[in-house]
Amino acid sequence: MYATGECILRILLTGGSGDLGSILLPSLATTHDVINVDIQSREADTNKFVQGSILDRELLDRTFKQIDYIVHIAAWHGIHQVRNEKSAFDFWDLNVTGTFNVFETAVRNHVKGIVNISSTSVDEWPDLYGASKVLNEEIARTYAARHALPVITLRPRAFIPYWNKTVYKNYIEWAQWYWKGAVHIDDVAQAVIKSLDLLISRSDLPDNLTLVVDGAYEYTLNDLARWDEKGPGSTFKRHYPEHVALVADHGLDPGVKPSILDMETTISWLGYTPRYSLQNLLEELAQFGEAGPPIPH
Repeated sequence: MYATGECILRILLTGGSGDLGSILLPSLATTHDVINVDIQSREADTNKFVQGSILDRELLDRTFKQIDYIVHIAAWHGIHQVRNEKSAFDFWDLNVTGTFNVFETAVRNHVKGIVNISSTSVDEWPDLYGASKVLNEEIARTYAARHALPVITLRPRAFIPYWNKTVYKNYIEWAQWYWKGAVHIDDVAQAVIKSLDLLISRSDLPDNLTLVVDGAYEYTLNDLARWDEKGPGSTFKRHYPEHVALVADHGLDPGVKPSILDMETTISWLGYTPRYSLQNLLEELAQFGEAGPPIPH
């Protein structure tokens, strides 16, 4: 991360107690003053924590004073829709009104820039969650244009990690989801940090730069075009012959064809290089089994 001269920058995360914040906070705190605004704290949170909701405009106004940059994460996610845990009102309140509150308060307090976390689910409009992220992006675009506010909007694929047991009961269940094409939470954190670096170091960014965040793949575009032409599972077997028995033992389907997203613009602007791929997943599965690797701290 960059600093301005000898000055330590003040970075604020909305929703920093969630999965992504648990990765970002300790990394950012090594070089900057980090503030986390969330309705609940994380265990052993050594950073400055402000308990509250982004729907509380007065709290935001107090907290945003002298903040340099914001990473806006707070949102209800697609899993809350799938499980019918949140209503349309909930999605609108947090994902849309909450985003408006963050951007308006940021402008009023002269925040220098925002990394806005959206989702590839914008392509699923008018799906409830996808539509809320379309509106999230529209707010970001509007404030970038109206106030010349530097904004980088990231569109990661779903990135809930294997250790979130409220979503995945074990590593195998997470692997079944990741198999279809996905991004690891560590790579999303990498993209956020690189986006902050870019906001801090460059003054000539295009308005509301929007970047897709996907994972790493051993499969090539040619592999996808000629998928399993020698029989079910043949493409997997060609890339990972040493893991064929392992996959069979855990009931994973080697014939599942992943979708791979175009990240040319993301790589160009951020120098983003995802590190986690199916190869990493297979190595972890071989070492730790269905329990998965130890939860990072």
